[in-house]
Amino acid sequence: MTAFLSAHWLDMLTTALGLAYIILEYRASIWLWAVGFVMQILGIVLYYQKGLYADCGMEFYYLAMTVYGYFCWIGGRSKYAPARAITHFPLRLATAWVAITLCLWATIYWLLVSFTDSTVPLADSFTTALSLAGIWALARKYLEQWLIWIAVDVVTCALYFYKDIPFKASLYGLYVLIAVAGYFRWRRLMQETKDVG
Repeated sequence: MTAFLSAHWLDMLTTALGLAYIILEYRASIWLWAVGFVMQILGIVLYYQKGLYADCGMEFYYLAMTVYGYFCWIGGRSKYAPARAITHFPLRLATAWVAITLCLWATIYWLLVSFTDSTVPLADSFTTALSLAGIWALARKYLEQWLIWIAVDVVTCALYFYKDIPFKASLYGLYVLIAVAGYFRWRRLMQETKDVG
């Protein structure tokens, strides 16, 4: 048991932080950004150790997006600016968003195949590219960010079981369920805000 705990302690810790993060996201709580920051720093170490290089690199992007997301959610630099409301993903951005995501996927795949010993370049590059776009949608507080995360979470769950990261894999399985519930909760919150306004 000690050997198992020693081998998986970082996986378990980042899993606990990930659970706190998704619960805070579900509640649309700004504290998700603080928890996410710590989780991402530890994630860099975990993913590097497991050879998930695209996921490791993505954590650096997440750190920057944590700061960006925090400021987006509080409404910018002014204490008088209103907090960002939940909105729909603008249709005018959809084509560009899809094109950028596909380019990211192809580029990350090429980098993994060309410069790493990754054994799962297709899945690793897919979840990374979609996550890069998904965290931006979360920072902008778009309702549809939950749909992006459902796709990421399903693939990541399978990938992490395959790569022997069982606690994080289980967490991503739970993320799928929370993401579905989160979508409906955020949709209700968005409607309540419109009704009040």
